[in-house]
Amino acid sequence: MEININCDLGEKSKLHNNENDPFLLGIVNSASIACGYHAGDEETMDQVVKISKENNVSIGAHPSFNDPENFGRKRMNLSSSEIRKLIIDQYEILQRIAFNHNENVTHVKPHGALNNMACEDIELATTIAKAVHDIDKSMIYLVPTGSKMEIAAKKLNMRIACEIFADRNYEDDGNLVSRSKKNALIIDPEIAKKHVLSMVKNQAINCLSGKQIPCEIDSVCIHGDNKSSLDTAKSIKLNLEQNGLMLKPLNKMEKFK
Repeated sequence: MEININCDLGEKSKLHNNENDPFLLGIVNSASIACGYHAGDEETMDQVVKISKENNVSIGAHPSFNDPENFGRKRMNLSSSEIRKLIIDQYEILQRIAFNHNENVTHVKPHGALNNMACEDIELATTIAKAVHDIDKSMIYLVPTGSKMEIAAKKLNMRIACEIFADRNYEDDGNLVSRSKKNALIIDPEIAKKHVLSMVKNQAINCLSGKQIPCEIDSVCIHGDNKSSLDTAKSIKLNLEQNGLMLKPLNKMEKFK
């Protein structure tokens, strides 16, 4: 069985130090790169693309609300045309940098509040899906499994990779526990690796209550801005490999050939 590990990277900001990015890129299979709207800049994008290429890590755009003050985690109400422009503009910024390294952006994964809102709102999910689809019909769209984003993308017959979060807990409706709650994050790498292996093997989300929700899982996300992200990434990768999982970049998975 194939699985992908992806990580949100290039997120240098006043709220986050990205010093672990080079080390994480030696572990993960795919990088979702901040495009300057919630974090990062052209220098960080260039660095992540360069190191990703050296490590055979596939690259993706990680578009967000234009809100660096809140790291893209504050909800905003924008029109469909504004949302579409956000997605396309950020993809194009990263693709220009990737082109300089003879690389291509092969997936898109929305960030933060934009992603959370789209998980709950089919209209917003459809707007984002259409924007990604219009960029390139062969683009891989990385979405939270079981979300409205997955539903919207399937209606457009997109190339969808469904992800779970290694370092986050889930509510009974399949959505992430809000970061405003004390039990939102999983910071112990030992707990995270067991959490991930169980979900991948069972193809089901583990909710905080003990409930399991059957789903599709192609990718495991590790948030690069968590303090334990490096140890968590190492632990999860080793555990998956020891249990017979084959780790691949998104664009190299059999599903997308």
